Amino acid sequence: MIYSGKAITVSALENGIAELNFDLQGESVNKFNTLTTDELRRAGEALAAAGGIKGLLVTSAKDVFIVGADITEFGKNFNLSEAEIAEAVYATNQYFNAIEDLPFPSVTAINGYALGGGLEMALCTDYRVMSSSAKVGLPETRLGIIPGFGGTVRLPRLIGPDNAAEWIAAGKDQKAEAAMACGAVDAVVEPDLLREAALDLLQQCIDGKLDYAAKRAEKKAPLQLNDIEAMMSFETAKAVIAGQAGPHYPAPVSAIKTIQKAAKMERDEALREEAKTIAKLAKTEVAKNLVSLFLGDQALGKAAKQWASQSEDVKQAAVLGAGIMGGGIAYQSAYKGTPIVMKDINQAGIDLGLSEAAKLLSKLVERGRMTADKMAGVLNQITPTLSYDGFDAIDLVVEAVVENPKVKHAVLAEVEGKLAKDAILTSNTSTISIDYLAEPLQRPENFCGMHFFNPVHKMPLVEVIRGAKTSDAAVARTVNYALAMGKKPVVVKDCPGFLVNRILAPYMGAFMGMMRDGADFTKVDKVMEKFGWPMGPAYLCDVVGIDTGVHAGEVMTKGFPERMSRDFKTTSEILFEADRYGQKNGKGYYAYETDKKGRPKKVVDESVWELFAPHCEARRDFTDEETIDRVMIPLCLEAVRCLEEGIVASATDLDMALIYGIGFPPFRGGALHYIDDMGVAEFVAKADKYAELGPLYAPTDRLREMAGNGETFFSPEH
Repeated sequence: MIYSGKAITVSALENGIAELNFDLQGESVNKFNTLTTDELRRAGEALAAAGGIKGLLVTSAKDVFIVGADITEFGKNFNLSEAEIAEAVYATNQYFNAIEDLPFPSVTAINGYALGGGLEMALCTDYRVMSSSAKVGLPETRLGIIPGFGGTVRLPRLIGPDNAAEWIAAGKDQKAEAAMACGAVDAVVEPDLLREAALDLLQQCIDGKLDYAAKRAEKKAPLQLNDIEAMMSFETAKAVIAGQAGPHYPAPVSAIKTIQKAAKMERDEALREEAKTIAKLAKTEVAKNLVSLFLGDQALGKAAKQWASQSEDVKQAAVLGAGIMGGGIAYQSAYKGTPIVMKDINQAGIDLGLSEAAKLLSKLVERGRMTADKMAGVLNQITPTLSYDGFDAIDLVVEAVVENPKVKHAVLAEVEGKLAKDAILTSNTSTISIDYLAEPLQRPENFCGMHFFNPVHKMPLVEVIRGAKTSDAAVARTVNYALAMGKKPVVVKDCPGFLVNRILAPYMGAFMGMMRDGADFTKVDKVMEKFGWPMGPAYLCDVVGIDTGVHAGEVMTKGFPERMSRDFKTTSEILFEADRYGQKNGKGYYAYETDKKGRPKKVVDESVWELFAPHCEARRDFTDEETIDRVMIPLCLEAVRCLEEGIVASATDLDMALIYGIGFPPFRGGALHYIDDMGVAEFVAKADKYAELGPLYAPTDRLREMAGNGETFFSPEH
């Protein structure tokens, strides 16, 4: 044994070949944590000191090669100063350089995923052989940073700056065929031939049949581009990538600028530039929040799996109420592999639900992501019915009828009598109390909310709403089913609006207050879209449906009268009375035309101001800051209240629910991260500036206490 550690071993094989094997003890995957990088240094030193080695094979003992850096260490590392981060990154790169500079050829055998630092490790060796089932990629820009172990230096020199810019900026995984086509790997073989092929390639290097030294020298040298080629390549890439990334995500363009700046440099100087850029990005709120988002997603998934582990899988589901929502639920269930019965009271509803599922599947076929045979197979997993025949074999039912308490009471009581005693009954209600809906049920312990967000196939979040009598078993099976559907379940307590819609309600209420005070909704929309929301509040009202929004507002006003009641007629109520329901009938805040692709396109309809005039002050300008403050402060304060009241288990769950449920700008991290980034004391002071606007802007006593004590919702390392 040449070297033996807890993450890396180096052993001698036959014919003078050494094998450096990654196998991080106690983990299911390999990753570059502090232990692994330190052992890489030691392994490199041992290889350099050992005699008689003719070649190095780099492998993994896990099912994957290396999934990248240990992101749980980012928070601690990013708390260093910018200069300290740059120096630490550059120092770590010397361990990779030591492998690249060994006086004999090296080959990496890539099995499974080689992502981030995993691919960068493979790039340090002279050749790479890849399993046909493996994937490689540099996903760092999705965390607000750039590759830090030489990815911006070695990859452009291997596959060209254009291909490297696309790989790094997009941050996507690449299949073996794509990696081979552009030269990132040198061979692709079937998984069972991987080791044999890698050893064969290494032997060819040892025998002098392949000029590994020339290949290595090209990888360490400046990019082979003249000034005109470089200018055209990089300037074009920056323009395209800036348009794709948008103004809130600096990492993709920063990666291209780094490659450009280092184009005429040798390896070590180029690595200095990479380290400087990653250090600068690591100190941004964007990187901090995107890293927190990644870790939050992992925490969310871990909590969901703990619930799911307490339940058997749902083998047969059912949805009550076909239509668009029911069809979307049926599609998602069948597409992800759980057979589902779709029941309605009339054939028209069934036809609409099947049509919705077929439409979504047809789009996959058109895009080449599904075959027609597979589409037929998925549709066969949906059983349409007008009766309750066979419902005694259903494991879980999702009620998705109209949002009317009396109708839901009748349907839920009726279906409960058709189910087995251990079957779970859920309601896809967006606002109606779960405890109230449970009133007519004989087994309320088997009932909970399962709130999908529209459109079902696109929105990741599912709120699993626990009523006062809901059992752990009901929550567990519902969470299990949500996971099986490919969703992100968050368990919340029952209250008006539950979690996400409750937090959204003050945001919409604040927007209504701005409209009363003379705001121009088109300008408000532009400011909030620039802030990072996928759409502004007026456009959101139109997309959701003015009628739906008015109904939700009534529920929230009744639930929280002290904060959410109003003494004026809102602009949405005015539109509702004028039969302007938004996109669904072509007129709301905006009017809607059909674009060339048949999609609704919003246009300004000046006639709407005549409707608003009797109820709103004359139009006036609000500053961008005032616009943001007036709608965001109430949203954030309601988020604080939900956390304090235990509606959700943690600050992480709350922020993740907002990101996955209503598109809260991911780079801002969620409502509670937004407060932390501003500073709790500064946020409270800002809220107090708007005290005359009413209780929506009033901080809680606990938040004031946090401000006084310098507390935050998340630790600095989160």
